[in-house]
Amino acid sequence: MIVLEFKLKGRTQQYRIIDEMIRTAQFIRNKALRYWMDNRGVKLSDLYKQCAVMAREFEWAGKLNSMARQAASERAIFAIQRFCSNCKAKKPGKKGFPTFKKNSRSVEYKTSGWRISDDKKHLTFTDGFAAGPFKLVGSRELHYYAPSEIKRVRVIRRADGYYAQFCIGIERVEEVAPTGVATGIDVGLSHFLTDSSGATVPNPRHLRKSEKALKRASRRVSRKKKGSANRKKAINRLGRKHLKVSRQRKDFAVKTAGALIESSDFIAYEALQVRNMVKNHKLAKSISDAAWSQFTDWLQYLGKVYGKTVVAVAPQHTSQDCSGCGATVKKSLSLRTHLCRCGVVLDRDHNAALNILSKGLRQAGLEINTVGHTEINACGQTDL
Repeated sequence: MIVLEFKLKGRTQQYRIIDEMIRTAQFIRNKALRYWMDNRGVKLSDLYKQCAVMAREFEWAGKLNSMARQAASERAIFAIQRFCSNCKAKKPGKKGFPTFKKNSRSVEYKTSGWRISDDKKHLTFTDGFAAGPFKLVGSRELHYYAPSEIKRVRVIRRADGYYAQFCIGIERVEEVAPTGVATGIDVGLSHFLTDSSGATVPNPRHLRKSEKALKRASRRVSRKKKGSANRKKAINRLGRKHLKVSRQRKDFAVKTAGALIESSDFIAYEALQVRNMVKNHKLAKSISDAAWSQFTDWLQYLGKVYGKTVVAVAPQHTSQDCSGCGATVKKSLSLRTHLCRCGVVLDRDHNAALNILSKGLRQAGLEINTVGHTEINACGQTDL
């Protein structure tokens, strides 16, 4: 499944209709969740049946395409299933009990309720809302895909406009020449990552660099009268600045992960529990700004696309153990140099990256006796 995104260009009245579509989908999702709360033990498949009931009960809800109503109910079903699975697994802490949505920003259609023009440059919604045709603006082309391959169309409202995401039911596969290189990476705050050869990637700190402008925009929002048009404009400006930071993070994560995937056949990284790490209030902002989870998600995805092996290893003792002799060398967070009795002197993160690579290779059934990048052949054996 691949996703292509385009910006929707239309008239102001058309955008207001999209807002109504989003509010309707939110209403159906919340109504389905309320039905489950009031009727505990009901089958989740019965929530689909409530879509037709709501369409008959509320005339304006019936304007939304039937499959779009089902997709809205699915959001409630997924939230319920996630809560139940967390309870069964006895997940520590809060289990994520489903809550009602207040500010939804998207509506999703399946295979009906929309139509693509012959030139694949315009999108028209054909349900009762009749939003009319929108021009699709983007760098990708839909000409390569048949309409039957488009499984879902998701409309999203963002601070800088409205977007359509086309979920296309094909698998993305890229072929690249094998490099025979195995790499271990350690993510951090001083450097975004350090690999097993000692190379580093600087931490971009997108939020920190934009923090002054964000605070200024936030103060402007607080000075405006609640409910006024000027306050709405100020909120939109603040949202655009946050959106820019979000896009910078994603762009950096995709490009960094792509560069690693293209240069290595085997990559090992730490499976960090970022959710627990951000409980440290002194480091929470910096950890969130680094977006390690987003980076590793893209690393896993691109690994599948390019046919590379990406392994997540346990993070325990990767910084404390010596990559040379395996002895434990206790270090505080402020100590950035690894110094062992065996004579190994390395940067703390470089030592951790070597340990991560060693763990990853053992986890994959391989062995490592060399320092830095490890060469592997097509049979999966290391060249020692």
